[in-house]
Amino acid sequence: MSEDTDEKQRPEHLFKPGQSGNPSGRPKGARSRLGEAFLEAMHADFEEHGTTVIAKVRDEKPDQYLKVIASILPKDLNVNINNMDDLTDDQLIQRIRQLDSAIRPFLDTQGAGGTVGGTGPETTH
Repeated sequence: MSEDTDEKQRPEHLFKPGQSGNPSGRPKGARSRLGEAFLEAMHADFEEHGTTVIAKVRDEKPDQYLKVIASILPKDLNVNINNMDDLTDDQLIQRIRQLDSAIRPFLDTQGAGGTVGGTGPETTH
């Protein structure tokens, strides 16, 4: 390095490791305070105008309305519609018997081979 360059640069010992030496920058916590203030303002605006604006956007800009809906849905949607997961074995057996009773009349009018008027094989529980 030249003499001019050495004089212009600050010595390394003035800066902690990981610091650029640039004293300006965003104060610590400024981003979170800004985000909180923005969310509070949006919340207040929504409280006052929310449902009216939603209806207006839905009617006038349905594409934007759907974009908003898609943006707030979770990326991975785990839908479990099986309400039998929490049943005990005895409860499952009881449910099977109820279903068997409900469909038995239909099975009796159609035989095992699909012919009308026959009876299907008997089921034992």
